[in-house]
Amino acid sequence: MAEAWWLKGEYLENCNCEVLCPCLLGPRNARGGAMARPTEGHCDVPLVFRIDAGCCGATALAGTHVALAAYTPGAMGEGNWRVALYLDAGASEAQRAVLERIFTGKAGGVMARLAAGVAEWLPARVVPIEFGIEGRRRRARIPGVLDVEIEGIQGATPESESWIDNVRHFVSRRLAAARASRGSYEDHGWHWNNAGRNGHYAAFDWQGP
Repeated sequence: MAEAWWLKGEYLENCNCEVLCPCLLGPRNARGGAMARPTEGHCDVPLVFRIDAGCCGATALAGTHVALAAYTPGAMGEGNWRVALYLDAGASEAQRAVLERIFTGKAGGVMARLAAGVAEWLPARVVPIEFGIEGRRRRARIPGVLDVEIEGIQGATPESESWIDNVRHFVSRRLAAARASRGSYEDHGWHWNNAGRNGHYAAFDWQGP
């Protein structure tokens, strides 16, 4: 039986869809997969996670980071995803081993359901990962690979963001609506620039298996 684990933290993503992306709000298949086509016909999306608390067995995971970069050739629910995994160079070898199992779905939980649509996992890389929060802004950086900054779309007051509630998203049921001021990613032969495009951020609280 897989070891029990839990994670809490913050995440951001920046896809190539217009704000808001139809994958989030469109129709679903019987498995719950998004069947609306992305606004560009395919999806290029990096996601970065800051883990503030968590553990798997005796391995504490607080203070670590993980990033994913995913490409889907059509509607997300149709599968055939290609996904790259990035593990925190600042984490210990034991922490990275646990995080790799969790984020590839091998440890169960939400990522196991997501991994069912992945056709190819590209080689994992160990890299420095930065994640920052300032008001409605979220930023993430992997030197030479990724540089993303998104800002929550203003809500009822200048300090507040607009939220999308009760959505089917694997990270959280409640996401901030955001737009990217920077959105570059280059690796594995992919060259993306999602500046001006859709973004989301949220707290997450996962457990498994």
